[in-house]
Amino acid sequence: MKIHLDLDCYFVSAERTRYPFLKGKNIVIAKGSDNKIFSNDKKEGMVLGDTGAFNSLLEFKNNYDEKNILEAWKKEFLDSDGRVRGIVITKSYECKPYGIKTGASLKEAFSLCPNLVVIPSDHYFYQELSQKLKAYLELKIPLLEQYSIDEWFGDLDGYIKDEDTLEFITELRDDILKKFNLPITIGASKSKWIAKLLTDRIKPFGVFALPNDKVLEYTKDISINDFPGIGKVIAKKLQDYRVKTLGELRNRPTLLNEYGKTGKDLYNKICGIDNENVVPNNDRKGIGISRNFKAIQDRNEIYRRTLILARYLSHTISKLKLNPTTFYFKIKYEYGIKNSQS
Repeated sequence: MKIHLDLDCYFVSAERTRYPFLKGKNIVIAKGSDNKIFSNDKKEGMVLGDTGAFNSLLEFKNNYDEKNILEAWKKEFLDSDGRVRGIVITKSYECKPYGIKTGASLKEAFSLCPNLVVIPSDHYFYQELSQKLKAYLELKIPLLEQYSIDEWFGDLDGYIKDEDTLEFITELRDDILKKFNLPITIGASKSKWIAKLLTDRIKPFGVFALPNDKVLEYTKDISINDFPGIGKVIAKKLQDYRVKTLGELRNRPTLLNEYGKTGKDLYNKICGIDNENVVPNNDRKGIGISRNFKAIQDRNEIYRRTLILARYLSHTISKLKLNPTTFYFKIKYEYGIKNSQS
């Protein structure tokens, strides 16, 4: 079987590994403008070359500890005039009753939950911990593909019998919690995309192995919006044809014909017969670095910041021994106007 592993509220869980007193509290991880790269202060950074396109090229470590972490958000997200900046990038399960959404402004989050605990994001730490967990998983799973900073696919075929898969993933889930103090959900199926669908439905801290002969029955009433791989555009078009569930879509396969090979592959995925392999090493398509900051008028400062970004990018290209064929430069102005050159 193939398995999908998905850490539960990863950024929140990661913070709780080093600040246990955060357990049970209403927590959001927030992010604002990251301008540490432009500072002249001494800082510790991580240049990332082996963690995939889902991670930033460069991250800096936060210099907070148990004594000041609860007040750190004021330094990061409070303007000099007292206005709250920043957005919510993830939230704890305890926040669900308050209706706080990922992507909401911190100001809105505070209005919904006045006793909210805000932790500034520390992607340096999250990526470091993710790499440690990946190294551990590679010892346990013959073929491992990292899908995001907190998700992996694994292939157990020829290593674990199908009937023993549930026991294996249950032990693996419990071992990860014991060793890393990170709750994780694991789904298993013959199809990697059905396995991913399972983890989305059994969170948090769930395990489930779905035999291939049960896939059609189990998934028939699941909304097409919940299936990984069916984007908003395709979902909207299918809904125009009154197709709302995976079962209804399987009964009308011709609706996917206009998408050619993509449509055929998608049909096989929702049937659990795609046979897509777990790929340990995905080729890098490109690398980039960017930062958002308040609009500035000083051309010399803009030039200085551009040189800093270019320097880090050049260093990483050299470190990875890459030979880029195209360089792309983009500027976004204050009111959303963009200009680019390649």
